Amino acid sequence: MDKHEIYEYLAGRNIWHEITEHKAVYNMAELSGIDVPYPEADAKNLFVRDDKKRDFYLITVKGHKRVDLKEFRKNHHTRALSFASGDELRSMMNLAAGSVTPLGILNDTEVRVKVFIDRDFLEPPNLIGVHPNDNTATVWLKTDDLISIIREHGNPVEIAEL
Repeated sequence: MDKHEIYEYLAGRNIWHEITEHKAVYNMAELSGIDVPYPEADAKNLFVRDDKKRDFYLITVKGHKRVDLKEFRKNHHTRALSFASGDELRSMMNLAAGSVTPLGILNDTEVRVKVFIDRDFLEPPNLIGVHPNDNTATVWLKTDDLISIIREHGNPVEIAEL
């Protein structure tokens, strides 16, 4: 799904969302220079894989947080982790570097990616801002709706302290 197909998907399912179109952003520092309606709900997304390239994970945290992959590995009982390549990102979720998003799961036809979402996104106002498979916009959703979308697609989701 591309950006416009994501918009149609959300509208067709009557899922509340707001869209903020903006210049392309590739990291949280660039996003901080853009006026967005819910900056506290910005998400940072890491696409990682284990050292055997068998298990892939999407880790979604509040934008201001840092993820220690060694600590994550210990807490979630995974093998050693590193960032997945651009080719792996493209082949598994049809996303370009800089556009990693939980909505990319809708392109995961083999349902190989396990998603971890920061528990803090469930705190009021229960919002999360993610790219619509393109880094020129942010879609604001209820966190519960995003979790439901991912689970309905068939990918496992774990709510975690990150």
